[in-house]
Order: sequence, then C-alpha cells, then structure tokens
Amino acid sequence: MRNPDRRLVLAGLGSFVTAPHLARAASVRDSANREVAIPGKVQRVFPAGPPAAIQLYTLAPDLLLGWPRANRAEELEFLLPGIGDRPEIGRITGRGNSANLEAVLQLKPDLIVDAGSTGRTYVELADRVQDQTGIPYALLDGRFAAIPESYRILGRLTGRSERAETLAIWCETAMATIQGRIAGIPADRRPSVYYARGPRGLETGLGGSINVETLTFLGARNVADQPGSGLAQVSLEQVLAWDPAVIVTIDLAFSDAVRSDPAWADVKAVKAGRVHLSPKLPFGWVDFPPSVNRMIGLWWLAKLLYPEAFPEDIRKIARDFHTLFYQVTPSDVQLDRILAGRG
Repeated sequence: MRNPDRRLVLAGLGSFVTAPHLARAASVRDSANREVAIPGKVQRVFPAGPPAAIQLYTLAPDLLLGWPRANRAEELEFLLPGIGDRPEIGRITGRGNSANLEAVLQLKPDLIVDAGSTGRTYVELADRVQDQTGIPYALLDGRFAAIPESYRILGRLTGRSERAETLAIWCETAMATIQGRIAGIPADRRPSVYYARGPRGLETGLGGSINVETLTFLGARNVADQPGSGLAQVSLEQVLAWDPAVIVTIDLAFSDAVRSDPAWADVKAVKAGRVHLSPKLPFGWVDFPPSVNRMIGLWWLAKLLYPEAFPEDIRKIARDFHTLFYQVTPSDVQLDRILAGRG
C-alpha cells in the first residue's frame, strides 16, 4: 500500500496561505467522510498518485494536469492524443513520492484527488494540505469494490456526474454478473493461485493486499493468503510447498523464464501450462497500478479461472472497455498485442 513521505509533502506548507478555492457553499463527502468543497471551477486536477490519475483520465481526461509517471511510447497509442502525453508531474503519495508541494501549487490545480487508502495517515495529509493551501483535496476509496462509488464522488466534484454514473454502472454490472456466475462453484473447484511479481517471481500479495483484490473477488484461493496487507518477498521453497494450480504474473521476464527453469518445473501450474502473463496496456489488468484498469482484468481472470462459466469473447469485452473508459478503440492488431501481455 502507499506510504506517503509526509515530511516531504508537508515541508514548507507553513509558507502558504489559504486560497479562495474553498469559498463554496456546495460540498461533497469523500470516501473518508470528509467534507470537500466543490471548486468554483474545475479545469485543472492534480492526481496524487497513479490510481487517481487513471480514474480521473477515464472520467474527465481534459482535467488531468499530468501523470505521476510519464507514459511510455507503447502506452501512448492506447490513450487520447494530447492527454496521454501530458507531462510527468510526480506524485504526492505512494512509493517514490516525488511531487514537491510548492511545485504542485505552481501548477495551480483547482482540485487534488487521491485514490487508495482512506486511513488516518492519508486523512491527516489531505486535511493539512487542504487547510493550508485552500485547494480541495478529495480521498477516494481505492478498494476494488468501492470503485463505482468513487466514480460518483469524483463525478460530483468535477461536474461530470452523468459520465461517472455510466462508468459506475458498467463496473457494477460487470461485478454482479461475474459474481453471480461463480457463486455456485464449489470450493474444491476453485483453483489455488499464486500471484507472481518481479523478474524472479518471488514477490507476491498477501491476503489483504490491494494487489490481489480481484483474485479474492473471484473467490480464487490465494496461496499467500496469510496475515498482512501488502506485498511480500517469498522463497522458491515456499512456492514449491504451496504448489499452486495457476500462476498469474505481471512480469514478462519471469513469464518467459519460468517455463524452462528447472527450479520451477515441479510446480503444478508450470507442469500444466497454467502460467498466465497479464495484459498491461496501457495499464495492468490485475495490478500496477491497482486502479480502475482492473475492471477489464476481472473478466480476463474469470475466464482463466472458470472457463466454462465465461464463454464470452474477451476481445469484444476488451474493445468495449477501452472504447468506454480510455476513449480509444483498439484495432485487432492492437488487441493482439494487449492480450499477449507484452509491451
């Protein structure tokens, strides 16, 4: 989970004065139950981290000031021209937070949005930034199940409620449809899954990790379902002991190597050819970052884990998702690249 370096972010806050942005009667309760004033005008929104940037892009791309990390060339073709290539502006929260608050203010945002944890640390950070800069700072619950409501909150803050409702309903329909189909699948037919990250495949998400939320949502048995809430390094011996039936990875190097690596040869998933490289263009379908991009990944994972229950063509679902959320319709060739998990 994200871990804001509050010393960095709050450095120099005392020199700022309250701006007039908060002088509004209308307000919205954000996901942390904080009252956030609806800005008088919303033309420039600063995303505090990658999950917020992606969610904001899908709702109101014109409002996005820039990206926490500049998108790569292979990602740009799946994003709107003039939006996907907006500049790198750093991040306030999360790993490698890099946005100096003074630099943030120089961008003159009308609103700051973060998506992820709504825990006390993040509430305190948001409150202090908002109080001392006068810029409304909204926290959106980044948990997978909370995505529809997060869209509705963001829609009210940005004046885009109609589109927010469209996106929220798409998400709710997908989640309800998928959960309805897997509800009757008995426990002994739900595969054990290992989520592999990193070139050696030895980083994984523990039971409460946001990185494996979609696996949990689908009722898969995460072999690393141990107490904890984030990512952890594990040993190969541990993976061998778990002996998962399916491996899902986001790392191309690991995916290419594991099938011929004798150290992994006895793992059930490897022997059965059930090592699956997640698509990741323009953003990861399972994770990285854990934002609304996981909605299309939910369909992909459901088909992998329960193929009999999900006969739909993933290509059509992926094309529809890209068209609605990213507002770019991929060609057949582009879909081939997306589904290959490379790029």
